[in-house]
Amino acid sequence: MLKTALSAAALFIAQGTLAAGLSASQSRVAAAVDAGEARNEALLEKLVNINSGSFNPAGVQSVARELESELKSLDFEVTWVNEDAVKRAPSLLATHRGGRGKRVLLLGHMDTVFELSHPFQRMTREGKRVAGPGVNDMKGGLVVIIGALRALHQAGTLKNANVTVFLTGDEEAAGDPITLSRKDLIAAAKTVDAALSFEGLVIVDGQEYASTARRGSAQWILQVKATAAHSGGIFSPGTGDGAGFELARVLSQFHDTLREPNMTYSVGLMLAGAQIQVAPDGQASVAGKDNIIPPEGYASGDLRVLSPEQLERVHGKMRDIVAHSLPGTTSTIAFEDTYPPMAPTPGNAAILDTLNDVNASLGAPHLNALDPMKRGAGDASFIAPYVDVLDGLGMPGEGSHTAAETADLSYLPLQCKRAALLIMALSSQRPRR
Repeated sequence: MLKTALSAAALFIAQGTLAAGLSASQSRVAAAVDAGEARNEALLEKLVNINSGSFNPAGVQSVARELESELKSLDFEVTWVNEDAVKRAPSLLATHRGGRGKRVLLLGHMDTVFELSHPFQRMTREGKRVAGPGVNDMKGGLVVIIGALRALHQAGTLKNANVTVFLTGDEEAAGDPITLSRKDLIAAAKTVDAALSFEGLVIVDGQEYASTARRGSAQWILQVKATAAHSGGIFSPGTGDGAGFELARVLSQFHDTLREPNMTYSVGLMLAGAQIQVAPDGQASVAGKDNIIPPEGYASGDLRVLSPEQLERVHGKMRDIVAHSLPGTTSTIAFEDTYPPMAPTPGNAAILDTLNDVNASLGAPHLNALDPMKRGAGDASFIAPYVDVLDGLGMPGEGSHTAAETADLSYLPLQCKRAALLIMALSSQRPRR
């Protein structure tokens, strides 16, 4: 992917921005991005070298302070959103008021999956290829936000934009309950007309993609109760079929009957026996003997869907399967919907169309809508029911969530220009409400 990214970025740079049909104001913004390239790269290195694992609140706050300083210098009002109630670092909320066009929300997250104990802690560089914790997911995206806003400010066009920036401190491990940890983000989304999220740009075989849809995620937990007895009495009227066979029945029917487009489901843990214990971190224990019918069964897994309607339909199918228990057994299923789906909507597609108008002016590659099966859940999903959203506007790279995480610096100026000019374009459109 990096090879294709480098070639596309090199082509864009060779074409130049002023020859691509930009207006005078757009040209000033593009020139400001180019002039700030070294500053943006330095900011990326500074942020990456601050450990901000989700469970390192002091590190997340250090990143927030750096970003607070940047945003205040651009005339944003900055507020820290306390998240002590969910045992996470604060979120950062910044607002800029100006003009009468659409109000735009820029969404990102400051945390990474790399805690203080992880050996992957510093950014390294080889030409335009950089490696480091969160360099792609998503400190690169944070720098795109700042670089775009700084260019708009320097070009004198930010004054005409109503922009809200919301940066969470716990996207990689959302505070529980989510209804509380995402309350302020949802409230901010309800005040705007369009939202842009800065997870990494996706490039496949040289084609670039943004996300107009993301699947939501849910957890299901299946529990089975049965009669414990000697194995010689299994299937008898007084004993029944046991928890093991009932557990197998339910999971087999899930496997054979639930499949539909844009939906996946899996089993992460299953146990049958006695004295089942499952800890929140997934550690589990069970007792059993070959000649004893198991009185308990347990299974849990993941469910991902593209729309609320699909989620409700699949929930119904799973409940119906569970309800038809084998003799002598009782099964129950419970659901925890963690990330709601970001369903594809005409409004989301319209933002992508506007971005592709920007790409045409820049002479930059066209972006297609990414297959939602190729991107997991994220913070954009929480605001999707309330506002039009486009995701995937950050930096491209590889190896997210691993010690091989990399990003392509040659794309940083292009992504800043795309974001800045998209904010300009949306700010010139009439609000729908």
